[in-house]
Amino acid sequence: MINKKSVEDIDVKSKRVLVRCDFNVPLDKETGEITSDKRIVESLKTINYLIENGAKVILCSHIGKTGKNISLDKVAKRLEELLSRKVIFLKDIYSSETQKVIDNLKEGEVVLLENTRMTEKEEANDMEFAKKLASFAEVFVNDAFGSAHRAHASTEGVTHFLPSVCGFLIEKEIEALDKGINDPKRPLVAVIGGAKVSSKISVLTNLLDKVDTMIIGGAMTYTFIKAQGGKIGKSLCEDDKLDVAADILKKALDKGVRFLLPVDNVIAQEMSEDAKTRICAVDEIPDDYMGLDIGPKSIELFKGEIEMAGTVVWNGPVGVFEYEKFANGTKEIALAMANSKAVTIIGGGDSAAAVEKFGLEDKMYHVSTGGGASLEFMEGKKLPGIEALQDK
Repeated sequence: MINKKSVEDIDVKSKRVLVRCDFNVPLDKETGEITSDKRIVESLKTINYLIENGAKVILCSHIGKTGKNISLDKVAKRLEELLSRKVIFLKDIYSSETQKVIDNLKEGEVVLLENTRMTEKEEANDMEFAKKLASFAEVFVNDAFGSAHRAHASTEGVTHFLPSVCGFLIEKEIEALDKGINDPKRPLVAVIGGAKVSSKISVLTNLLDKVDTMIIGGAMTYTFIKAQGGKIGKSLCEDDKLDVAADILKKALDKGVRFLLPVDNVIAQEMSEDAKTRICAVDEIPDDYMGLDIGPKSIELFKGEIEMAGTVVWNGPVGVFEYEKFANGTKEIALAMANSKAVTIIGGGDSAAAVEKFGLEDKMYHVSTGGGASLEFMEGKKLPGIEALQDK
């Protein structure tokens, strides 16, 4: 069990508190406006707690990739609306004006620093840059779970210079993922989808020691099917990972894990909304077709396992859900989880996007805000942004 100090374990009154948030929100390519403020909303519990307890709040975050130089000005504006109070936006952390504003902050006031990825020093975990960020505050609160798997200046670097604890969002993420994977209500069912076996080798291997049933979906299915001698047409397949797939199948057998692959699928000659589709057995795909979603028999098979589960952990869609024509399998899995009595945990990334698309977020026990971070947690890896925080 991960047991880190949270913001409730320290005295924040009258103190300058640096908070690493995850404001990496999606922006409209044409207008630059925020298209989803979910990540901002998720940060409000920690920010409001600090305001109510008399802290002087200094927020920081990245947005976009290094070199893109995207400003957080729209985030500052949206934060003001959500908090119903002024948010002072500071564009240059090295300016004397910024230092003056921070030195004169009053209890309950909020400032937001400019995008930490405006400089390459952020991702390089440059200690001088980290020290500069830390110099503004007396305490550091990390509440950016989506960046917790990265040792960057604003996530890990600042912890070398300040007492460091987690915010409510990271606390919630740790509790949900840790309980779901390491202390689950059984049977524990994992639904693992996505395109490539190579990107999920570690999570599959780690979960084989923990789950009762493993359900596989998405394009990675075809690497497993080909490893068993099936015909997969022109479906996506990692030929250099056939031995790995065969090894995972053997490990599941040796450990007594129920390992379920689709039995039928939706196939087409091309990936498009106009494509003509057919249903066929998963190991009998014609040469000029590709598998793009799970079929009706697979849906019923997988739903049956989910209905009997005590806990379901899901990472990765089971079809190309971005196209309506190939979204049904992913939608049915999401609905089965939403309607089940199990503890349902969605591991961020595309799975979270799918659940949001189908309007089922509120029906899940926990939807993670961090795709990469939740995946690495499922792999059993230590997350540097969390490891660096003080233990209770």
